[in-house]
Amino acid sequence: MPEPSQCRCGIDTVDVARVERLLRETPEEDLRKIFAAEELAEAGQGPGRVASLAARFAAKEACLKLFPRETALGAIGPADFVVRRDGYGAPRVQVSPAAQAVLDRARLAGISLSLTHSATSASAIALGEPARLEVPWYGRLIYHLLPVRRRVVLGNLRRVFGDTIPEAEIRRLAQAFYAHFARLIGEFLRFPWLSASRRAALVRVENIEAALRAHARGKGALILTGHFGNWEITTVAGITQFPQYRGLFHFLRRPLQPAWFDDLVTRRFRRAGLGTLPKRGALDAILDRLSAGGVIVFVFDQHAGRKDGIPVEFFGRPAGTFRSLAILALATGAPVVPATAWREPDGTHVLRFEEALPLIECADTNEAIRRNTRAYNAMLERLLLRHPEQWFWMHRRWKLKDQ
Repeated sequence: MPEPSQCRCGIDTVDVARVERLLRETPEEDLRKIFAAEELAEAGQGPGRVASLAARFAAKEACLKLFPRETALGAIGPADFVVRRDGYGAPRVQVSPAAQAVLDRARLAGISLSLTHSATSASAIALGEPARLEVPWYGRLIYHLLPVRRRVVLGNLRRVFGDTIPEAEIRRLAQAFYAHFARLIGEFLRFPWLSASRRAALVRVENIEAALRAHARGKGALILTGHFGNWEITTVAGITQFPQYRGLFHFLRRPLQPAWFDDLVTRRFRRAGLGTLPKRGALDAILDRLSAGGVIVFVFDQHAGRKDGIPVEFFGRPAGTFRSLAILALATGAPVVPATAWREPDGTHVLRFEEALPLIECADTNEAIRRNTRAYNAMLERLLLRHPEQWFWMHRRWKLKDQ
């Protein structure tokens, strides 16, 4: 059962006359900042239009009251919550990507709504539904008996979730992470012994069309990703399902330790038709591959020192972040395509591509680099929050002295 501090409830009541005045006096373009086009259409044009929109307005306000801090900071607003009716007439909430990130950080699976209205007022109750996280027994066992870098894991989790969920849930996330890490090791050792058909069945690739559309621009592509799920296994098994792209994908990565492990991973990549490039001294090789239509994969969620990175916000705190991805995107025009991976409850894996991020251009090159780098970190935040127990929390992402 969720702890009481995880339960969130928002209530709001609005005068129908106030909403009627709002609809009458607000220009159409400003009205769309409150109501989505589908909400306005669903309310119709009849006598019940104002009361219907008043109930939706109250629902949006009730949803915002679930997250007072994010609302006060302007991270979310009424337009981030779209109130629709399902096939049975029950209200439901569709949330924007920004609102979804807020829900994920609060560990909420969704929002339940109850609406009512009279001739003079409309009211709504919004109830946050806590996300349920099943922790395998071996995750709890490892957490207590083999707590590898447990202090770092808990410290990182508190940086991300400390303001939104109770300490008990943070510990549960840590235990779930150790369970994920144990499965990751087992999968890595078992993978070479699987048949080609078993490997293909192990991974489902979603929305590869986004990567293909970006690549079709003719400037190569840059893949933005991090240590999500069992990324190395998922990539090998996923990309090999598309033999036409063999030799196009190149991973920019640091050598792994120990050296034999790095050799093992590198050989596995090469057999799958995936190239590897060192993070240092590979600029010419990267430019050559992009000009030839190649795809460069950046594992972007590691700490970057002063020589290679700049301090950019990551979950509200400055973190040393590589600037090379933004520099390449600005210099070459190659699109940046986010990608993530996760393990499903049945043990299969998903490799998913997102739509290419828009390039942010400024007169000041340094500011353009900073803004694009922040956009990359913001995307990684959203990807991480989808399955937080499957990110590599052992890594010290925040190393700046003031932390």
